[in-house]
Amino acid sequence: MTKIAIVGSGLIGRAWATVFASHGFEVALHDVAAGAAEAARAHIGTNLEELAGHGLVADPKGSLSLIRVAAGLADVLEGADLVQENGPETIEAKRQLFAEMDSIAPSSTILASSTSFIMASAFSESLKGRARCLVAHPVNPPHLVPIVELAPAPWTDPAVVERAKAIYEQAGQVPITLRKEKPGFVLNRLQAVLLAEAFRLVGEGVASAEDVDKTIRDGLGLRWSFMGPFETIELNAPGGIPDYCARYGASLTRMVADSAGGDPFGTETVATVMSEWRGVQSPERVKRLSDWRDTRLAALQAHKQASARKPE
Repeated sequence: MTKIAIVGSGLIGRAWATVFASHGFEVALHDVAAGAAEAARAHIGTNLEELAGHGLVADPKGSLSLIRVAAGLADVLEGADLVQENGPETIEAKRQLFAEMDSIAPSSTILASSTSFIMASAFSESLKGRARCLVAHPVNPPHLVPIVELAPAPWTDPAVVERAKAIYEQAGQVPITLRKEKPGFVLNRLQAVLLAEAFRLVGEGVASAEDVDKTIRDGLGLRWSFMGPFETIELNAPGGIPDYCARYGASLTRMVADSAGGDPFGTETVATVMSEWRGVQSPERVKRLSDWRDTRLAALQAHKQASARKPE
């Protein structure tokens, strides 16, 4: 049975544990904070029961039984096929932790980081086992959004990437592989452009924040929930993608150039957004809305799994 080590059992770590255990992997949890891994395991039990309610997990109790709390770093790494690291989002912390893991873990163990922005080359260059290190960036929450970005360093062994890809696929994830390193990987770079334009539109008084959200939620997002941008534009011109670019490319290029420059996330623009935004920004509100989001994501994921693939 494939063994997974979860290093760091916060929000992302426990979601990863949910993913792997629900697909029959043995999972060990480790966290430097006292009691954190034990609390995470209890939370994972709740995750699994909720997924079962949507038909996404067949045996929540059986899945939970596959998860154990490790006694320490050496214990969690013992016999692991893959390590999913979810530590602090700093280069210094990654370098220290990966150096420790590289010195302890079996040579065959894949060392993967969940980092959102830090490239693998930044924390693995000096390691003896640097060829087994890569980024495996998920989307929050990983147990409900299956994409995972595999971003190897220039020296990562391609065979390691393929092994990692196979493991994530077996865990029900949808891995993509970056052909070269790029800060922010793919998802965050796409998200950054959309967010920047959203803030600009509100800051310039073009539309309200609520109406910008409606444009995505009730417009583009409906297509994007089952189609990517290239699939979308292929259907927006009779001759497909080349025809679309010939018809609209010049206009799109002018809009992109018009949006370049400045700081769309500056204090003045943020203040404009918040002046009309509903609800108090508080941890309690974020938690309440996050729970609602997760319920809707689970329902959407169940629907997508039951849907037939598109025709070619």
